[in-house]
Amino acid sequence: MKVSDFDYELPERLIAQTPLEKRDESRLLVVHRKTKSIEHRVFKDIIEYLNPGDCLVINDTKVIPARLLGKRKDTGGKMEFVLLSRENDDTWRVLVKPGKRAQIGTRFVFGDGILEAEVTGITEEGGRTVRFFFEGVFQEVLDKVGIMPLPPYIHEELKDKNRYQTVYARHDGSAAAPTAGLHFSPALLNRLEEKAVCISRVTLHVGLGTFRPVKAEDISQHVMHRESYEVTEAAAAEINEARRRGGRIVAVGTTSLRTLESVADDKGIVHPGRGETDLFIVPGYRFKVVDVLITNFHLPKSTLLMMVSAMTGREEILRIYQEAIAREYRFFSFGDAMFIE
Repeated sequence: MKVSDFDYELPERLIAQTPLEKRDESRLLVVHRKTKSIEHRVFKDIIEYLNPGDCLVINDTKVIPARLLGKRKDTGGKMEFVLLSRENDDTWRVLVKPGKRAQIGTRFVFGDGILEAEVTGITEEGGRTVRFFFEGVFQEVLDKVGIMPLPPYIHEELKDKNRYQTVYARHDGSAAAPTAGLHFSPALLNRLEEKAVCISRVTLHVGLGTFRPVKAEDISQHVMHRESYEVTEAAAAEINEARRRGGRIVAVGTTSLRTLESVADDKGIVHPGRGETDLFIVPGYRFKVVDVLITNFHLPKSTLLMMVSAMTGREEILRIYQEAIAREYRFFSFGDAMFIE
């Protein structure tokens, strides 16, 4: 398949720039795969489509203020870092701009000097490994000097940074939010638990590779970015028990789906563990454990659109997207959602 097979035209006015006032009042496009029919609802109506015994799997990663604006210590030249992944206590893999100023051994300062960094290596992707120097707790320092890294297609300032976090975010580490989860409110989650829907947590730290375009025209030649995950023994046991009892496994977002499919065996048994995944899901993939997907609307020619196409079929998802465009759904991170069953 070619990248161009996953292209579509989207009016720029449909790219949501700000979140709605109430999380669970986004629109919801419900896709019934068996009958190839769709319904148009509101997100909080999702409770009508989940059954007692189903297992809702959420990604509890937390977005960190990963964008750092600073300057070279010797020349004062401006520099931007975006934190990608932590190597150890004080060493990170980062994106840098401009890269020519970030040679090995160069030092940079951020936030009036409360944070310093030295470039220690160059990564295969052209990024850098850097060692940070600070006093106290790194996360507390980062909260003071870092900026929330919003996606490149969002041009308006986010007034409340918590709106780019899920209400259940727990583990620091993401450079981007698992946006399907942004639609859940505490009240909606409580209602689901009252309905005996199991809610299980996994963790996958979302990297900026999720926004990286597919450059190879033949998608089989694309090298998928790696992301860190963790599935606890308790979560694996809950998910496996739900399947054993006949409940459906409902992935909240492509990140939860990618995590589950990475740790499941060919029999659909989910195994606990932590590691990195570069699983690239495209049409033709056989899902091992996930039955239902909750997801936002994704960029043209993106790996996420390819993943969703693997559930519905490429032609079908493009047909559904055209229906969503015609009805003026809001797209991308702060946009509306789909329920694919």
